[in-house]
Amino acid sequence: MAAPAISIRNLDHLGLVAALCQELGIARMIDALLPKTPPFKVSHGEALVAMIVNGLGFHSSTLHMFPQFFANKPVERLIGPGICADDLNDDVLGRCLDALFEADVSTLYQVMAAQVVERLGLKSTAVHLDITSFHVDGAYEYADGEQTGKLQLVRGYSRDHRPELNQVILELICENQAGLPVYMQALSGNSNDTKAFSQTVRHHLSSLKAAQESRYLVGDAALYCADTLQLLEQQQQLFVTRVPVTLNEAKQAVATISAHPLTALGNGYHGRWQSANYAGVAQRWLLVRSEQASHREQQTLAKNLLKESTRELKAFAKLSAQRFACQSDAETALRRFSDSLVLLQLDAEVVNEPVYAGSGRPKKGQVPLSYQFHIKGIAATSLARVEEARNQTGVFILATNDLSETLTMAELLATYKAQQNVERGFRFLKSPEFLTSSLYLKKPERIEALLMVMTCSLMIYAALEHRIRQGLVAQNRSVADMKKKPTQQPTARWIFIRFGGIHEYCLGEAPPQVTELTKDQQTILEVLGERYRQIYS
Repeated sequence: MAAPAISIRNLDHLGLVAALCQELGIARMIDALLPKTPPFKVSHGEALVAMIVNGLGFHSSTLHMFPQFFANKPVERLIGPGICADDLNDDVLGRCLDALFEADVSTLYQVMAAQVVERLGLKSTAVHLDITSFHVDGAYEYADGEQTGKLQLVRGYSRDHRPELNQVILELICENQAGLPVYMQALSGNSNDTKAFSQTVRHHLSSLKAAQESRYLVGDAALYCADTLQLLEQQQQLFVTRVPVTLNEAKQAVATISAHPLTALGNGYHGRWQSANYAGVAQRWLLVRSEQASHREQQTLAKNLLKESTRELKAFAKLSAQRFACQSDAETALRRFSDSLVLLQLDAEVVNEPVYAGSGRPKKGQVPLSYQFHIKGIAATSLARVEEARNQTGVFILATNDLSETLTMAELLATYKAQQNVERGFRFLKSPEFLTSSLYLKKPERIEALLMVMTCSLMIYAALEHRIRQGLVAQNRSVADMKKKPTQQPTARWIFIRFGGIHEYCLGEAPPQVTELTKDQQTILEVLGERYRQIYS
């Protein structure tokens, strides 16, 4: 008698992803909104879950590689009964992307995110707005800048330092409790950050449930422009944002950083309040100095000071070599040059110089034909200005229209620093291990839909991390971190690594079994709940 056949499939951490998709009802939500006309084997909701599982598989498999990606995975356990790897082909996935695009990915995602936020019971105090770009590989059958749907694949400011490639922009709003994206929008590759933020505030903020329930809208310096601040004020939306250092008002404020004592805010930060009124919006500025940033900036300050002083000395030598037809012109040039100096201080004056007919030394008693004027003096580096430059290192300004006495400087700083959650999400999306760091699809419309899939993957990743951390704290349990020390705050990426090496094996006709789990793996499944234990049983 022949030995029974043995089949082994890699489950690893993908069971966690699939179980959370089931818990949140991702497939059900999509199928309710985008029903598929029978006969079909894979619904749009199941196709989306398959793309999320693939995206969080950290194998960088492109869409047409889906059957190969799932070939050694327990597909029925992950996606649904009766579904095999060959069912998840590029035609099925492509049609799903088309359906997502036709439904308006931003509106569809917003509906999904609102339900996920509610099911997770997230109560956020702030939402964070940010933007990034992805470059687009491949050639498309239309001219550069031609409109395709809502999206234009064009060149623009490249955050990936690939200015020669067309790109698309992804704008996200994330809540601050779990770092969950609650709003996404795909924008054309040449979109301006400031204009994009203004449009989002104008057209979408009031309808965003998560933003309405959150106290603050937080953004970087691109949010701080007159039109946007006035819109926020009209909508009675509190904001926290960074003030651009290019503003004259900001330059003046930074220059006064040492004029008054600063209050310690913890973790090497110090600050003080300053009243402000920009664009007719009453607000408070928090002038902040970071010891860490100051130390980092001072390491390069000496080099920059030498470069700047050398440039100014050369400019003064060039100015001194000039000749002027009248004294007022020379005095004006000296005054303008003095006003432009950053590091040098001058001891200079305008002197006249007689001009004689002919060449050579003039004869005794010869009357000059005219006079010309030049600048004479010395220039040296101002120690006071160098010290001023040192004092201004590590300084930045935060602004808020929350004028209440209850908001402390430390709370404002902490609210702004949570902006790192969005930036962390962008780094995650651009990781080479993720679904893709560049986009290549035959139809530009599908790129917009793929950006929604990527955002859904980030949502599941952030939600799973939140669920694990919340469960560990609630049950007073822990798992080992990278240094083998107990932690209640593991990253989802670390948990994914710890779940490597889990397989589903089947011997002949016997029911499939899952390989024995480690103690930490069992702990994670226990804090997540029965649904997760079942998928690994």
